[in-house]
Amino acid sequence: MRNIHDYDYLERADYTWSEDSVRFVNTPTQTARQTFFYVQEAGYFRTSPPYFTERANLNSFLVVYTLSGKGSLSYQGETYDLLPESAFYIHCLEHHEYTCVPGQEWEFLWFHFNGPSALGYYKEFAKNGFHIINHTDSFFMESTMQRILSITRNKDLHAEIMVSGLIAELLTELLIQNSSTNRSPESMPEYLKGILKEMEKRFQEPLTLDLLSKEFSISKYHFSREFKRFMGTSPNEYLILIRLNHAKELLKYSRMTVEEIAYSCGFNNVSHFIHIFKDREKNTPLKFRKEWENI
Repeated sequence: MRNIHDYDYLERADYTWSEDSVRFVNTPTQTARQTFFYVQEAGYFRTSPPYFTERANLNSFLVVYTLSGKGSLSYQGETYDLLPESAFYIHCLEHHEYTCVPGQEWEFLWFHFNGPSALGYYKEFAKNGFHIINHTDSFFMESTMQRILSITRNKDLHAEIMVSGLIAELLTELLIQNSSTNRSPESMPEYLKGILKEMEKRFQEPLTLDLLSKEFSISKYHFSREFKRFMGTSPNEYLILIRLNHAKELLKYSRMTVEEIAYSCGFNNVSHFIHIFKDREKNTPLKFRKEWENI
């Protein structure tokens, strides 16, 4: 079965935009390609019907922020309205089309980008489903995208580093906004707050999903689902992170052996502790300790 990468690049467009519209194509340095987020193209468009762009199989990511008017985006089989103070963030390998709505003008800022961690950021953004980000911080979005365009066009010695930092800030904001969109507006249930306190207090004990759900008189399936919804991870993974935080503190600031630290942090054997530590930290406990001793 062929995947999307096997198909040819597609682009169709109608460039009905104003004379003051800006489009800048950027060629990044090799250092930027290997290290940073980098801009491929960026611009400002004030469009009118029949403006549209249809595209697929482009190795790029695209952020578009609506300043005024109304546009429309077709992506992943759905169609979305693009209103002022809204933004979209898509992977351009997937088929998409954005257009100016009939009877409207549509004014927006945009940039195509890529980089070594670009795909990872997008996967994190889209893991709970694609959404348009509405009611954004308009000052932050507009000023950041204007700076990205301006610095990219007027290159100096530090331009690529500065632009990479701005892209990272903007993507972080979009990830946070999308995460908030996907979560219930209600506050965390009291029973869940109680469980978090118990996990922090009793991390040395052999805590299990069955044990905690029984103590708090809730279904373990409901508990597991709600925990992940509010905390973004499973109860077991959260407990491991608590234990690793304490283990790292002991490795840095005590002379306890690795075996003593493992048992004092709730791991049932040293081999399991070392395996978990190396998997999460990409280092063994002893190497971690030695690195901090040399700081």
